[in-house]
Amino acid sequence: MMTAALYESPLGKLTLAEENGALTGLWIEGQKYFPELRDVRWEQTPVLTLAGDWLDRYFAGEQPQSGLLPLNPRGTAFQRQVWKCLLEIPCGSTTTYAAIAGEIAALRGLPHMSAQAVGNAVGRNPISIVIPCHRVLGSHGQLTGYAGGLERKQWLLDWEQTT
Repeated sequence: MMTAALYESPLGKLTLAEENGALTGLWIEGQKYFPELRDVRWEQTPVLTLAGDWLDRYFAGEQPQSGLLPLNPRGTAFQRQVWKCLLEIPCGSTTTYAAIAGEIAALRGLPHMSAQAVGNAVGRNPISIVIPCHRVLGSHGQLTGYAGGLERKQWLLDWEQTT
């Protein structure tokens, strides 16, 4: 059974979720793909407390590593491969969907990979902020799609530039 807790952030309410001792979700209130949370137990667990502490540090201007949290995002093998690439983007840096597509193509021994497919996987990231999908930009460095809204994506990028 999934356990969830709310976290008040500068971006609004965040819903944190965990199952079996790993963080499985971090969603911004009202974001696209916000799951229906039925049969959820609402309480603090050690993992949710750890995730809240991570967020406290992040919003205090530190740059906590995602490896400090046990993560288990649910998705297809391709999505998980994309999300793993996102975890390698340093705080304060950005990359493009095309660059990630090239990285995955190389890992799979393919001549190319669709940047659009990567974008779809990035958009389905269930652990926002910790798995930093906000650090991915369009091919010309422009802000494109963010499930939490472009204004929040810009806020996160600006925040990381000032910390």
